[in-house]
Amino acid sequence: MASLWNSAFALLVVTGALLGLTLPFGKMGTDAGAPGMVWAFVVSLGAGGLLLAALLASGRGMRLTARRLRYFLVTAAVSYAFPNFLMFSAIPHLGAGYTGIMFTLSPIITLVFSILLGVRRPNLLGMAGILVGFVGAAMVALTRGEAGQPADIFWVLVALLIPASLAIGNIYRTVAWPDGAGPIELAIGSHLAAAAMLLVAILVTQGAGAFAPLAQVPWVVAAQMLSASTMFAFFFRLQAVGGPVYLSQIGYVAAAIGLFSGTLFLGEHYRLLTWAGAAIIVAGVFITTKAQERGEIGEREPA
Repeated sequence: MASLWNSAFALLVVTGALLGLTLPFGKMGTDAGAPGMVWAFVVSLGAGGLLLAALLASGRGMRLTARRLRYFLVTAAVSYAFPNFLMFSAIPHLGAGYTGIMFTLSPIITLVFSILLGVRRPNLLGMAGILVGFVGAAMVALTRGEAGQPADIFWVLVALLIPASLAIGNIYRTVAWPDGAGPIELAIGSHLAAAAMLLVAILVTQGAGAFAPLAQVPWVVAAQMLSASTMFAFFFRLQAVGGPVYLSQIGYVAAAIGLFSGTLFLGEHYRLLTWAGAAIIVAGVFITTKAQERGEIGEREPA
């Protein structure tokens, strides 16, 4: 377990795979009638609530300061509440696999923001890995969703906002990481803040009846909460070990998981070009990982 906790590559695979499971879970939940905002609430409540219970059971607590509260609120909005709402709203229209492809655009946008904001960026090998992954993502995007079912351009544009919001969150969480804060504590605070934001928005715009469809898929709700809490424990550790650009590579892993799970379990069908692009995406991950091992990708580690 200690080696996993300190290995950027192992953390990347585990976090990306768990993120990928969110896509089919989200499709099953929204297919049952749960609005996208409600399923985003399920993710954040599950992640924050279960991790908080585990923290308290271990005899530890959380220290709240003005800086940490600001961090929780900003991270909640740009990293979880907004992109998850977009993702779960788009999945019914685009499919779990295709929506997952949008995560693969996050590394490129994160890299651009890293350059603009002065965060250390990858050199030649690291940039090559990211660009290879982007080529694969572009190939997949050209297919516009499931075979024989071209995606509506409106929902494609909505989905494109997902990686932009994630990239902003990737950078912010590194530059604003509170001194002395651990990954579990930050995951708890950020997700409980996101859950609170989403709860207010749901009650104001849709009413308490929006939660009723969750009763139709209780096991999916439970699985989503468990996977989300596990994922974000590793997510914040990967942030500390790998930095924002390397962290953004989880989108490649998540997209691949989304494609396979959508095909095997949800009856989605994708063209050969889609699968070829997914393979190229995987190659991009390995190139970037090699750059990380050689010390050719590095961002300022959080204090």
